[in-house]
Amino acid sequence: QGVMNHRISQAKGQSLCLFLQRGNVAGTDGVFFGEYPLWVLFSCSLKNQGGRKMENIVQTVTTVNNAVNEFVWGMPMLIMLVGTGILMTILTRAFQVSKFKYWMKKTIGGIFTNKHITAHTAKDDRSISQFQSLCTALAATIGTGNISGVAAAIATGGPGSVFWMWIVAIFGMMTNYSENVLGIYYRRKNEDGEWCGGAMYYLKDGLGSYPGYKKIGSVLAVLFSCFCILASFGIGNMGQINSIAVNMTEAFRIPAWVTGVCLMAVAALVVLGGIKRIAAVTEKLVPFMALAYIVGAIVIAVMNASNIIPAFAIIFKCAFTGRAAFGGVVGATVKDAVTWGMKRGVFSNEAGLGSSVMVHSNSNVKEPVMQGMWGIFEVFADTIVVCSLTALVVLTSGLVDLQTGAMLTTTEKTAMVAEAFGLAFGKFGTGFIAVAVLLFAFSTVLGWSHYGSKAFEYLFGIKATVGYKVVFVAFIIVGATMNLDLAWDLSDTFNGLMAIPNLIGVVSLSSLVYRITQNYVDRAFLHKDVKPMYSVFPEYQQQEEKEPSEV
Repeated sequence: QGVMNHRISQAKGQSLCLFLQRGNVAGTDGVFFGEYPLWVLFSCSLKNQGGRKMENIVQTVTTVNNAVNEFVWGMPMLIMLVGTGILMTILTRAFQVSKFKYWMKKTIGGIFTNKHITAHTAKDDRSISQFQSLCTALAATIGTGNISGVAAAIATGGPGSVFWMWIVAIFGMMTNYSENVLGIYYRRKNEDGEWCGGAMYYLKDGLGSYPGYKKIGSVLAVLFSCFCILASFGIGNMGQINSIAVNMTEAFRIPAWVTGVCLMAVAALVVLGGIKRIAAVTEKLVPFMALAYIVGAIVIAVMNASNIIPAFAIIFKCAFTGRAAFGGVVGATVKDAVTWGMKRGVFSNEAGLGSSVMVHSNSNVKEPVMQGMWGIFEVFADTIVVCSLTALVVLTSGLVDLQTGAMLTTTEKTAMVAEAFGLAFGKFGTGFIAVAVLLFAFSTVLGWSHYGSKAFEYLFGIKATVGYKVVFVAFIIVGATMNLDLAWDLSDTFNGLMAIPNLIGVVSLSSLVYRITQNYVDRAFLHKDVKPMYSVFPEYQQQEEKEPSEV
């Protein structure tokens, strides 16, 4: 009547160790089938059936997710994202190009000339400065994708993918601009006096204000919020933390659980403090990490100065001709270059996903167009600057044949940047990239914690956000110590699904974005005496009209 230990082979070659008490099943003790009691075989049969059912469920979920993911990150959605950017570019008369000097002066230039842009708000004011809103948005967008993602695009789609990444960014500037304009125009204050804005609000109050579209607007707002919350735990949390843990283990032999515990403690101190504490950290962290990486990349480019012109030449060449196969490395077609370039551009700067507008709406700005210009600069800094420098590092370091575009390295595509820095700076270079991944990825976690919190607040109220933040922080240790590929794949899909309701909102309200932009141009450039368009809500409109003009 002792404990029996039977190891029974599973269908996929796995083993299951059963510890069962023979006497627990009455009437089956003396019945044997071969060397095993019948009750053991019956129990194993039930276990195997349960295991097969779970495997079937996981397989079904994986299959469905792959199909949906192929759409949300496939060519149809990419066309929708770029198409929206083209539409907004036409409606605003190419604001990002025609007013380039102006928005650069008002954004990055204003940091050094306008104290209001960087000045912290009073303790009782729950809004944040324009610079803090930019840094928090960049914290979420500048992540591991700016390092490993660009290298992966070049390895898979060829150097030509960089060109299409630029194209997506140029039009994406106006998509991001439009999201911010709508975010400021439709934002409102919650019971704590904190600004709340985002796609869910301009869907409900903007699209929902059209005759017969009230329910549609509300449903799309709820869907967007649900997608955002689910994405925040994967793309915005576990996926980033896992990248950090793996890099810390490989570079410095630090156990994953140690990394997880440390990051969870730091994140708890920041995330639970709310948007003002997150902004206070990101306004210091983002400029430091971005400048450090930019300087390092520029130094490598200068060290390989003779390869800079050939690097740009192969980018333009492969953008329209593809990359030939070489040395056993599979070639890349023009379609590959377009697809991977567009994917990297969208995934990197998140223009069209409706994510960063949630923090831009917390700004103490009054002009919707002013915050829209920060949205343009956000995409410019993320893709045109950081991603382009990553591409230049990879292309000028001898990892790519600048005549054919073929890969000359066998290093895993995501580790190519580390190899390039290692070639230039030795062990310091690889360590530098490990720290860069730490800062880039952790800052993304901080930014996404706010996005998820705002979506959760929209659905369940501000008091419920404390529970969300606690769970969000707890999931950091999960991301550091467990490899949950399916969970991350699902999160990646939810991240992409955010674009569908958001783009519907932006396109349906595109005429409003045009009117708000034209209103600003009339006042700022044509000096017309017209009433400003600050907010859809009369009480906020009147309140802002009493304050000094930002034009």
